[in-house]
Amino acid sequence: MITRRIFMGAAASAALSGCTTVGTGGKTTVPAAPKPTMPAFYGPVPDEPYPIPAVPAGVVPERYWRTTVDNPYPQYAAGTVVVDPENFYLHHIEGDGSATRYGVGVGKQGFSWSGNAVVQYKRKWPRWKAPDDMVARNPELAPYSVAAGGMDPGLMNPLGARALYLFENGKDTLYRLHGNPEANSIGKAVSSGCIRLLNQDVIDLYNRVRDGSRVIVLNSSMPAGIA
Repeated sequence: MITRRIFMGAAASAALSGCTTVGTGGKTTVPAAPKPTMPAFYGPVPDEPYPIPAVPAGVVPERYWRTTVDNPYPQYAAGTVVVDPENFYLHHIEGDGSATRYGVGVGKQGFSWSGNAVVQYKRKWPRWKAPDDMVARNPELAPYSVAAGGMDPGLMNPLGARALYLFENGKDTLYRLHGNPEANSIGKAVSSGCIRLLNQDVIDLYNRVRDGSRVIVLNSSMPAGIA
């Protein structure tokens, strides 16, 4: 026969064992898993003309952190950049059977672009000039129009720390691979068509890519805003 004394003793032993945590109302709670530690390369970058702060912890999902993977596109030559908007990845093909993979933000529905291009040129801390059609949709951007000379470089500039300018058949596509001051946009379809990376990542990509490198942006059926 189980007496009240035996029952209470067993309950006390279970609580002391640390198997569960009992909160108010008798509900069992499980301690939250610790957040993964971000790699050191997402720390602050103080030696830039505009010092870059660290990427905030817990904002960018781990699956979008920069990493080295087996090359998923062996049909393309080393040095090629392949953008997969469906999965919010950009791959830079290396020469050893691997690829450097970055998480990106992509164009929202109606503004996305796909196709083949080349990196015509690159710029550090570029000026941002709002295209005329963008100004027509958003007149408040007129001070940053092409005619007005654009926005000065800096941490709040939409192009971030670096920009790679994409041309197709010798013509500017008006699309860019560029940095980004908004870490929470990575893994989302929110831009006006350009491919945005964390500032720390676009600096790394900038150092790998050469003028004339091929860029392939795959087709995507991803609805707007999906993360």
